[in-house]
Amino acid sequence: MADVVQLRKSEGNGLLSEERHDAVLRLTLANPPANALSIALMEALSAALDKAAADDGIRVVVLAATGSLFSAGHDLKEMTAHRADADGGRSFFEKTMRMCADLMLKIAGLPQPVIAEIDGLATAAGCQLVATADLAICTDTSTFCTPGVNIGLFCSTPMVAVTRAAHPKQAMEMLLTGETIDASTAKDFGLVNRIVPKQYLRQVVDKYAAVIASKSPEALRIGKAAYRAQAGLPLPEAYDTAISIMVDNMLRDDAKEGIGAFLEKRMPEWKGSPE
Repeated sequence: MADVVQLRKSEGNGLLSEERHDAVLRLTLANPPANALSIALMEALSAALDKAAADDGIRVVVLAATGSLFSAGHDLKEMTAHRADADGGRSFFEKTMRMCADLMLKIAGLPQPVIAEIDGLATAAGCQLVATADLAICTDTSTFCTPGVNIGLFCSTPMVAVTRAAHPKQAMEMLLTGETIDASTAKDFGLVNRIVPKQYLRQVVDKYAAVIASKSPEALRIGKAAYRAQAGLPLPEAYDTAISIMVDNMLRDDAKEGIGAFLEKRMPEWKGSPE
């Protein structure tokens, strides 16, 4: 197994730290206290995800954060400063929302599974980030909210991810009230998978990441894309899509190797497995 490899800070801005351990890439929002999704931070995160997508050696990506907030969402100070622009800030607001949407689409479309590691408050676009990740594991003191309605700004873009992760009425409850929910409620709503004590968060996330990273890289890529492809389809079309994908998967090298290894009662050797 490879040693831990520390990667460089993103583009010299210090907003995002990168750390790689074997086939797991950890991206940590490093702009406390708010870890706001400013233009600079979104650019850094987007660039890091592009590199991960192009690296066949990376099988899992973890999104974490420093400080007491996972992310406070958009940088409202940055956005408010552009109200002085000639168009009242419209162009900058459109740029911010489009960049955030593109970032969420990039996470959803990333070949590798993405695990959100949350310790603290995830609010507005920060909650959107959690809802967009494939899996989410949080501490028992973490909290979540979509509070835009409290400041006259309905969380319409976070709504897209939240309504796809949480149950419909619970998602609307969050969006309409703007109230903060605790970790247990977030799990009941469907926003997070697991709740763990703070001292065990990194250990549990690392374990999940390692288990997933041990699987076939082909199967992980195919499976994540297949899940997204069928999720919004009517049932017959979903099965048609899944059949086509699974037949193609059966013809791939890792399926041949995995099934052969199972029948022969040995460990599989995945194509491109790290040394």
